[in-house]
Order: sequence, then C-alpha cells, then structure tokens
Amino acid sequence: MFTDHHGESHSPSGDARLPSLLALRCFEAAARLENFSRAADELHLTHGAVSRAVRTLEDDLGVALFERRSRRVFLTDAGRRLAQAVRDGLGVIRQATRELRASARQARQWVLSCEPTLLMRWLIPRWPDFKARHPEFDVHLVAGGGPVEFDSGIDLALRRDDFAWPDSVHAVPLFVERIGPVCRPDQAGAWFAARKGKASLRPSAPRLHTRTRPNAWRTWADITGQTLSRAPEQSFEHFYFSLQAAVAGLGVAIGPWHLVQDDIANGMLAAPMGFVEDGSRYCLLSPVHIQAGTPAAAVLDWLKTTAALDRLRAG
Repeated sequence: MFTDHHGESHSPSGDARLPSLLALRCFEAAARLENFSRAADELHLTHGAVSRAVRTLEDDLGVALFERRSRRVFLTDAGRRLAQAVRDGLGVIRQATRELRASARQARQWVLSCEPTLLMRWLIPRWPDFKARHPEFDVHLVAGGGPVEFDSGIDLALRRDDFAWPDSVHAVPLFVERIGPVCRPDQAGAWFAARKGKASLRPSAPRLHTRTRPNAWRTWADITGQTLSRAPEQSFEHFYFSLQAAVAGLGVAIGPWHLVQDDIANGMLAAPMGFVEDGSRYCLLSPVHIQAGTPAAAVLDWLKTTAALDRLRAG
C-alpha cells in the first residue's frame, strides 16, 4: 500500500475491492423480481438473509439501492445501474461455465448418430474393432436419420446423401451405395432364372418393400433396365424389417451391399444378380472441419479404413 501527496490510497483493497458474490446474487435476484421474499425462495435463503445481504451491499457502496415503500421495494437510479452491471457480469460467467461444461462433456464422450439399419447391420458388428484400437476415446452410438441438429448433443452423423444439408456442415464421403435384389439362398432357384450364365428376376417372385425406401425397387429397375411385372408384394415399416423378411424366406428385397454383405458371407442371403451403384453415397457429417487428434478424426480414419477393407474382402 502507498499514499500519494494528496493522501489518497492506491491499495488494491480500496475502491477496486469487489463486494461479496453472495451479496451481488441476492441483490440481482431482488432487483429482477422486485421482491425480497421471492428472491429468497429462488436462492433457497431466508427473507432475512437476503435483506441483510442487500443492506450490507448498500453500506459497502455507500448508496441506497432500493426505495422501500409499503412493504414493496423499487430500484433507485444507483440500483438500476448496478443491477444492469451485475446481470451482464453474471451472464458472462454463465456463458463461460456453459462452454467449459460443454468442452468437458466432449472430452468425456462424443456422440455418433447413424442411420438405424446401417447402425444395426454394419456399424455395430464392426464397432468392437474401433473400441479395441481407440480405448482412450468414449464415443457413444445413437440411431438417427435425416437432417442433423448438431446443437442437440450430436457431434458426428453417418448419413446417406438423400437429403440436402446446409453448406455449413462439413461432409466427408465414405462409400457409394450399391443395391441389388437379395433372398434366402434356398429360394434363389424359385425366384430367379438363369440363362446363359446370367440371372434374372422371375415375374412371379414376391417383392418386399419398405416405407423408408418406397422407391427402392423402381430405382433398381430403372438402373438395370429390368421390367417389374405384377407380383405378390409385402410392405414393412422399416428397411431392416424387409431385409430380415428376406432372410426368413418371405420374398426378395432390394438390399444395399453394405447392409447385406455379412449375411451373404454367412450364407443367410444370396444376391443372384449382384449389385449396381444407385448414385447415392454415405458421408460422415460434422458441424466443423475435423481436427487431427480428436475422437472425430479417429472415427473418420477408422470408417475409411473399414470401408476399404470391406471392398477388398469382397474382391
């Protein structure tokens, strides 16, 4: 502490000293609600505690912050000035704590959203490999399709590009979609004809449809030049139901190669006519560019490698 020739104190504990945070919180609540009792309820304090805190603050500042009339309180000019400053300051503190908590959550756990059928039939069976390679990262899988709300707790999303996403979304292509008719192997002879080593769909083959991809058969027929005659049909609510119905022998479904490759390898499904690209692709979406060394970068690298290994194994 030192004193200039006018005798004024320049101690850090002088005019720059801040009032207690509790007193400021009590004052802010009382000023906002214009009622000491309601402020006490909000802060889980007694009316007397709030009143004493405000009185202590007034004594400390040397000004009246409230006018007290008929059991009601009204802010003075000084009170309004301080109330605005305290609100602004507490707002900055709240925003900083929100950001810090969000950063801490991301450091603990990342969330990867994936289309349900792809999650069930492709990602989950391969996910133990990611966990084994990256035990340091906690990535949580959730099912979801269509547009992504990245401010709702989703960090990454695996989506087919059958909808438009905002230009602000960062998208990395992973693999193209290849589709073809699939059925249970012991039904292939009844539902597919072979001529000169080339298979074709018999007109009487029962076709399985899905509400989530209602145009799957038409898309495949347009690409391959096949004619779809009238035949028995059955429709299912979700895509994975139609694929499971094909495994059960209920008919022929249009199956994307990535979703049926494991069943084909295990002898549960057959694809007599092979697969063709339908013009769509799967991408990993993120709200910002993926930075090296983050869980997002590990997920992206693993997805690229896994997709490449699948193609290599398939020949």
